[in-house]
Amino acid sequence: MADRTAPNCHLRLEWVYGYRGHQCRNNLYYTAAKEIVYFVAGVGVVYNTREHKQKFYLGHNDDIISLALHPERVLVATGQVGKEPYICVWDSYTVQTVSILKDVQTHGIACLAFDLEGQCLVSVGLDSKNTICVWDWRRGKVLAAAPGHTDRIFDISWDLYQPSKLVSCGVKHIKFWSLCGNALTPKRGVFGKTGDLQTILCLACAKDEVTYSGALNGDIYVWKGINLMRTVQGAHGSGIFSMNVCEEGFATGGRDGCVRLWDLNFKPITVIDLRETDQGYKGLSVRSVCWRGDHILVGTQDSEIFEVVVHDRTKPFLIMQGHCEGELWALAVHPTKPLAMTGSDDRSVRIWSLIDHALIARCNMEEPIRCAAVSTDGIHLALGMKDGSFTVLRVRDMTEVVHIKDRKEAIHELKYSADGAHLAVGSNDNSVDIYGVVQRYKKVGECVGSNSFITHMDWSTDSKYLQINDGSGRRLFYRMPSGKEVTNREELKLVQWASWTCVLGPEVNGIWPKYSDINDINSVDANFNNQVLVTADDYGLVKLLRYPCVKKGAKFKKYLGHSAHITNARWSHDYQWVITIGGADHSVFQWKFVPERKSKEAVHIAPQETLADSNSEESDSDQSDVPEMDSEIEQETQLTYRRQVYKEDLPQLKEQCKEKHRATAMKKKERPPGSGVKLHFIHGYRGYDCRSNLFYTQTGEIVYHVAAIGVVYNRQQNTQRFYMGHDDDILCLAIHPLKDFVATGQVAATTSDHKIFDILSGSCTYFGCCCFIQVGRDSSIHIWDTETLKPMSVLRGFHQLGVCALDFSADGKRLASVGLDDNHTIVLWDWRKGEKLSAMRGSKDKIFVVKINPYLPDKLITAGVKHMKFWHKAGGGLIGRKGNMGKTETMMCAVYGWSEEMVFSGTCTGDICIWRDMFLMKTVKAHDGPVFSVHALEKGFVTGGKDGIVALWDDTFERCLKTYAIKRAVLAPGSKGLLLEDNPSIRAISLGHGHILVGTKNGEILEVDKSGPITLLVQGHMEGEVWGLATHPHLPLCATVSDDKTLRIWDLSPSHCMLAVRKLRKGGRCCCFSPDGKALAVGLNDGSFLIVNADTLEDLVSFHHRKDIISDIRFSPGAGKYLAVASGDTFVDIYNVMSSKRVGVCKGCLNYITHLDWDKRGKLLQVNTGAKEQFFFEAPRGKRQTIPATEVEKIDWSTWTCVLGTSVEGIWPLINEVTEVTAACLSNDRKVLATGDDLGYVKLFRYPVKGKYAKFKRYVAHSTHVTNVRWTHDDSLLVTVGGGDTCLMIWAHELEGHREFKQCDSEESDIESEDDGGYDSDVTRENEINYTIKALSTNMRPMTGVKPHLQLKEPSVDERPPVSRALPQPEKLQTNNVGKKKRPIEDLVLELVFGYRGNDCRNNVHYLNEGADIIYHTASVGIVLNLTTSCQSFYAEHSDDILCLTINQHPKFPNVVATGQVGDTGDMSATSPSIHVWDAMTKQTLSVLRCFHSGGVCSVSFSATGKLLLSVGLDPEHTVTIWKWQEGAKIASRVGHTQRIFVAEFRPDSDTLFVSVGIKHVRFWTLAGRALLSKKGVLSSIEDARMQTMLSVAFGANNLTFTGTISGDVCVWKEHILVRIVAKAHTGPVFTMYTTLRDGLIVTGGKERPSKEGGALKLWDQELKRCRAFRLETGQVIDCVRSVCRGKGKILVGTRNAEIIEVGEKNAACNILVNGHMDGPIWGLGTHPSRDVFLSAAEDGTVRLWDIPEKKMLNKVNLGHPARTISYSPEGDMVAIGMKNGEFIILLVASLKIWGKKRDRRSPIQDIRFSPNSRYLAVGSTESAVDFYDLTLGPQLNRINCCRDIPSFVMQMDFSADGAYVQISTGAYKRLVYEVPSGKQVTEQSHIDRITWATWTSVLGDEVIGIWSRNTDKADVTCACVSHSGLNIVTGDDFGMVKLFDFPCPEKFAKHKRFLGHSAHLTNVRFTNGDRFVVSAGGDDRSLFVWRCVHAPH
Repeated sequence: MADRTAPNCHLRLEWVYGYRGHQCRNNLYYTAAKEIVYFVAGVGVVYNTREHKQKFYLGHNDDIISLALHPERVLVATGQVGKEPYICVWDSYTVQTVSILKDVQTHGIACLAFDLEGQCLVSVGLDSKNTICVWDWRRGKVLAAAPGHTDRIFDISWDLYQPSKLVSCGVKHIKFWSLCGNALTPKRGVFGKTGDLQTILCLACAKDEVTYSGALNGDIYVWKGINLMRTVQGAHGSGIFSMNVCEEGFATGGRDGCVRLWDLNFKPITVIDLRETDQGYKGLSVRSVCWRGDHILVGTQDSEIFEVVVHDRTKPFLIMQGHCEGELWALAVHPTKPLAMTGSDDRSVRIWSLIDHALIARCNMEEPIRCAAVSTDGIHLALGMKDGSFTVLRVRDMTEVVHIKDRKEAIHELKYSADGAHLAVGSNDNSVDIYGVVQRYKKVGECVGSNSFITHMDWSTDSKYLQINDGSGRRLFYRMPSGKEVTNREELKLVQWASWTCVLGPEVNGIWPKYSDINDINSVDANFNNQVLVTADDYGLVKLLRYPCVKKGAKFKKYLGHSAHITNARWSHDYQWVITIGGADHSVFQWKFVPERKSKEAVHIAPQETLADSNSEESDSDQSDVPEMDSEIEQETQLTYRRQVYKEDLPQLKEQCKEKHRATAMKKKERPPGSGVKLHFIHGYRGYDCRSNLFYTQTGEIVYHVAAIGVVYNRQQNTQRFYMGHDDDILCLAIHPLKDFVATGQVAATTSDHKIFDILSGSCTYFGCCCFIQVGRDSSIHIWDTETLKPMSVLRGFHQLGVCALDFSADGKRLASVGLDDNHTIVLWDWRKGEKLSAMRGSKDKIFVVKINPYLPDKLITAGVKHMKFWHKAGGGLIGRKGNMGKTETMMCAVYGWSEEMVFSGTCTGDICIWRDMFLMKTVKAHDGPVFSVHALEKGFVTGGKDGIVALWDDTFERCLKTYAIKRAVLAPGSKGLLLEDNPSIRAISLGHGHILVGTKNGEILEVDKSGPITLLVQGHMEGEVWGLATHPHLPLCATVSDDKTLRIWDLSPSHCMLAVRKLRKGGRCCCFSPDGKALAVGLNDGSFLIVNADTLEDLVSFHHRKDIISDIRFSPGAGKYLAVASGDTFVDIYNVMSSKRVGVCKGCLNYITHLDWDKRGKLLQVNTGAKEQFFFEAPRGKRQTIPATEVEKIDWSTWTCVLGTSVEGIWPLINEVTEVTAACLSNDRKVLATGDDLGYVKLFRYPVKGKYAKFKRYVAHSTHVTNVRWTHDDSLLVTVGGGDTCLMIWAHELEGHREFKQCDSEESDIESEDDGGYDSDVTRENEINYTIKALSTNMRPMTGVKPHLQLKEPSVDERPPVSRALPQPEKLQTNNVGKKKRPIEDLVLELVFGYRGNDCRNNVHYLNEGADIIYHTASVGIVLNLTTSCQSFYAEHSDDILCLTINQHPKFPNVVATGQVGDTGDMSATSPSIHVWDAMTKQTLSVLRCFHSGGVCSVSFSATGKLLLSVGLDPEHTVTIWKWQEGAKIASRVGHTQRIFVAEFRPDSDTLFVSVGIKHVRFWTLAGRALLSKKGVLSSIEDARMQTMLSVAFGANNLTFTGTISGDVCVWKEHILVRIVAKAHTGPVFTMYTTLRDGLIVTGGKERPSKEGGALKLWDQELKRCRAFRLETGQVIDCVRSVCRGKGKILVGTRNAEIIEVGEKNAACNILVNGHMDGPIWGLGTHPSRDVFLSAAEDGTVRLWDIPEKKMLNKVNLGHPARTISYSPEGDMVAIGMKNGEFIILLVASLKIWGKKRDRRSPIQDIRFSPNSRYLAVGSTESAVDFYDLTLGPQLNRINCCRDIPSFVMQMDFSADGAYVQISTGAYKRLVYEVPSGKQVTEQSHIDRITWATWTSVLGDEVIGIWSRNTDKADVTCACVSHSGLNIVTGDDFGMVKLFDFPCPEKFAKHKRFLGHSAHLTNVRFTNGDRFVVSAGGDDRSLFVWRCVHAPH
């Protein structure tokens, strides 16, 4: 039979003709070694022009499209396209990979650039957001990522003169980026008037923030900062594609074919026009330039590379060329010379010399060429064209012989006959024409009969036959030259073919995969001499197979390099080379053929490494001679750990059930039971599908795993301790080299991980630790200490489904893990940091083992089904090569030997393979059947196999030194059980302490003494579910029966051993002891049952009446007269035990029976079925009874194991649709009901469990469903069995009273109490407030109508003539400082802010610099206030409102502040929420952390060392995140809670422990590596304690935590357990607590009425036992403290009323430092006509007087009602205030007495104004009216007139300078003018235009149309004010921006400056007198900003 192995010869890539110039740019550079680096298709090429040699980098698996050169010019980064594209950084000298960057970008990598040092690499993706990533490329880590732009980005570059700055450009944009922390923040380049907004194609950065960029129109744009400074017009004729910087200057290349050189100041040096040179041609377009010294490299669109020497620039050298645009299909080889001919859609035909690697001839044709052939004498070259014609040329001089067009469709194939007489031409017209060569190509025949286009043809050696393949997959034969079809296949039997290029036919069957009918192989060529075949396909693979290959799915060797489809492949005439051509990549690859004998010599050359095992990977199809798969291995490879219900679905399911629950919550709930259980011993070891999972620890204990538990077993004391951090099956275990830590990996199914820390057993000496793995959808690996059983680190978030193999490195720092996903991903971790170092897809086949090289921790091996792979780390990736083993075997185990290159692996056939590097040296037969475990010793090895033999070997596997057979005969007397069979399959071996430890498939752990005796230590059931469980009626024994077909008796006393075992013919599901304990009944799965002697397990009697499984079996109580047997076919049979007869059958159930119970009398049976029905039957006949529920409770039941009925209705969880309660058992004292369920929980309830959803205690240890639970006869133990985990677990029952307080290892029930400690308006507001970003603000006033900038202007009636006879136009505005020269204002500088955000933010006031300064925030500014000078300085980098603030208290980081802001979605763009870390003194930003906390950041806290920062989000999950803020790196992140978290703080002494508090929750968190583990606070230790809403947190020594609650209590926690409540620490909510680091005293602040004893501020001792209260003398009825901080002898307090107060500790004196309005908006603003003071009036009912020079509030008046507007009289002696209720008041300034008040309106007064002569007062209200009052008539204020017909509410009013008119702006976007005091409307425009106004505050009017911006569609300009000089206008808008314009601004969208700082909605803005300051008032932020005006110089 034909050999089905891959051929032994191989191909080596020798040369690539071509260069990728299309769609790529800047991809051609000189390396340091003066070689040229570029790429083509999927290959990186390094070309040495001097020696004319090429080297290839083959690490990509798809087209490369971008390239960057490292500044040292040795390393190259290349990026590819693809669904999961990656970036390779490689060495251009060795062409080996240095690093792989993956898993972040999608679609492709469009651009790459290294920074100046070469440490960072930036990449741009081809995804829809054009994501930009900055990488630490050596570590393979992303430092920052951000959406780049909505459209394509073409180039990106680092600013080489400023660190952490980048520039990117692309379609119609250029952006300037700054990198800070993990945030990339862009600023768009401003094109302004200097240049057109257009697409920028390339850029280069220069000194002094100058950037040069090339534009699409051929101009160079020069940028300074972000502004376009100048343009160099017409630098090129059209688009500039490439720009290159070097020491001498800049080189640019363009579409016009020119290269221009510029000096460093961008002055032109010279132009090189390549179109004009010898080699040039019309249409040449430059895509890439590189200038180094006197050489310039130029890459063109048409795949050429030129080298130009600068001083001889008219003669460029053409050093590389290839085909250009269109596909390349035609390939022919010369019959006698080493030449290849190619022809392409670019219409050129080219002849290449295979020896000189050069193009020797080129000829352009009229049409695109699709195929080629050379005549047998080598004289003629025939070319088939796309238009159906063909041309014949003379090869010698490329002159035309003939041109013939007989067909319309493309010619796809043509071939000369072997004798050279005929040419066959196959076209897409489904026919082949035959032409006679000698007759000048006259048509002599035609082959018809094909019904599709012709794809391939071959002539026979005698030229009498032609075979063709067509597109429909048919193979046809024709007689030549007539073209008659041959139908009789007999005559073809002896035909010999001259060539074989067909893809169909028996000889080439093997090129097709086994089960597919795809036609993706484009070309084949057979090498008859060496009997090999080369194929080329659509996937870019070149394959080498044996010829002939008759069977489908033959083995092959495959070679990558081409991208996408390869169109043709041919052997050279002498079979030295293979030539392949790529369709889309236009490239020609030349491969050297290395025949068999040569390839043997070449073994020592390391194969070219590639990521995709290209070089000679075996194919994937099966071999014929694979040994039969061992059943055990088969079973193990097929295990999938997929679940129906994952535990992590619980939170969602719970949410759905909350509604159900609320209905029942009204009933008072039972408490959980007082007693609890504690896991005591487990019988079981997971050996049936896990290997090498059993080790000795440092102290000689034994560590292994079963179910979800890591077990540490002490063999001297026969006790176990447990690591319970996993929540699902552990699948693998590895031990640290020091034997103290263990890593375990699990299946994915994570529930609450609170239990991870409830492991308090074991002394806390720090020696032992180990490592296991768990499985699940997102599985985790825990590394834990075997001594303390505490987790050291948890690694999660990478492996889906589960983890199946682990290994520590020899230094113990790294851990390798393998996942269960389809690709068996391998990850290398730095486990202590929890950091993923590298990852890579492992293999499609299952991997059984991973091992890190003990000598070189960067290398590792994996072994598994049909493979062995050798890996090494490269940056964030791993590079793997398959071991060369001839035929592929399945490897079960592997270990490194005595040197770094020696590896020993055990196979599934019993051999040991010995490897050196990746080459198999020899194999040694070691076992019969698979070798499951191999272990390296100092001098030798130990192996174990399926044959049950342990063998010791010398260090070369030459001799077997000793074997031990595992047999019953050699069991030592001290064994804890019995061997089930001799020679059990061995799954794990470990050595230590003079013994060999062995784990078997049957679940036994044995210890083999070196001298021979064997001790059995632990055992459990074998594979199969365990359901049957019975406890003995009066002895500490239990019986179990399992699907593994055994019945076992276990001793529950401290000896913990298996007493007896018996094999059954079938598996069983139930068993039961008789009441006297002598007999044992067992129900089997085939419907039979037996009764055996309980001591000897011998048969007493057996029956077989049913077909279905026996599901429960019960003896009646007392004498045990009857036996009830329940089966799956819905019947219960009753047998008389004495007479052994069936006496009754209970019928009537509709579903299979699940549970049975007898009553005490032995008369009544209770039955549960799978349909949740409850039935009663009477014994012995089985008659059905109906018993009302009330009566059932009165019946005295002998046992209770049922799960239905009113007395147990509370055991069903909220989510009972998915989880079944599978088992229950009532304790014999009738107090506690234990249940087991499908999620693996064991729960205890107080009996009876009435009412739904009872409280419980819950325990997790089983990993799958708990199938049965039973109490022992004296209730001292609870015994449980797990279904799939095969475990028997024994729990000690700890009664109430004698439990130590610590042992809280159960979890509380999930249902929170409904009452949460009361209601408080402030808490509710803070919880429900919805923070939106300013950019989404909508208008504050209810406006109607069309916005001014959208209104169509009506032409006025009398358009003025050009020269007017009229008076000159008067001033628009009366100006007050006419005498001085008027100067416009050119800038505003923030001088003062009056305000503090206390009403919904907390803990945001701190001391700095030993109390010299304080820091706080309002709106979006952080404010530092110096207490001595009262000067404020500002941090204004936030783009939106600040919500939280904290300071770093570590002395290493003085004055470091973190502030968190509001944000939109967490997509990492500029509007994402972010945290800024900054220096409070210099205001310098140290780091910006963009976060995924959508909504905003509501709490920040620094850790003890100051290096970590904790943040909490406002997103729906209330995510908790930990950052290394200096690096901007996110370490860990987790869902925090379903409801709002208010505060999270690190313990002041820790970097790993923190506490979060919020709505009805407190959580205690630990950072383990990169994982966050949390525990809920446990309340049960204190009677009637309930979970309240927690608001604040503080800390004490010895792990104490204090939390302040909404009710005023403070809870005191020790670890996570409530130990005491300080009742009513405040009378209202405790909003804030502060822990003083130096003395441990605690300050609390709350909401309280001031009284003699108490106050809202208290100082406590360290334990919160004694306190001292302080009164805040604020004059408020209730004080509400929101923030406290303690300095030296002083306490700083921030209040809800926006005051910041300093309180002296000794004298309790209060000093108010900051005042502000407590409620907003602040609507009214009035500036004094002559002094620098101003008034503000706000919603909080106060009017306040502020002094700018003194920087403080001078006075405040409480009006009792919200105020809306305020105005000074022109002399400054009176003030008018308009109120929200329609009243207005006039005060005298001097005395603050009321001069008069009046209420003529019932709705808010919007504006109030004195006329310039102080005679009239105008009052504008929401009632669409303006009332006039004459003040000369005295204080009774009678209205003299009003303006009517105002279309909407009044916004602003202004008097004319003469007091005769008033202008009104209204809510309908209309501005009206009225006469004063008549109230008549002025409508004539010309009249209005002549009025001079005293003031201008209107936002409407033609004069100010320019203040409305384009994006005010949802929001408005709310206020404006023209300066006293009349030259400027400032405006405020709903986006919170203050803008400065020139006045008047009648042009739309006028230029302006914008000033940020306010929150959304500015309400008012005013100039002070003399235009010295601008005051702006905030709506949302309740703050007043004072800006200093900077005037233009004279």
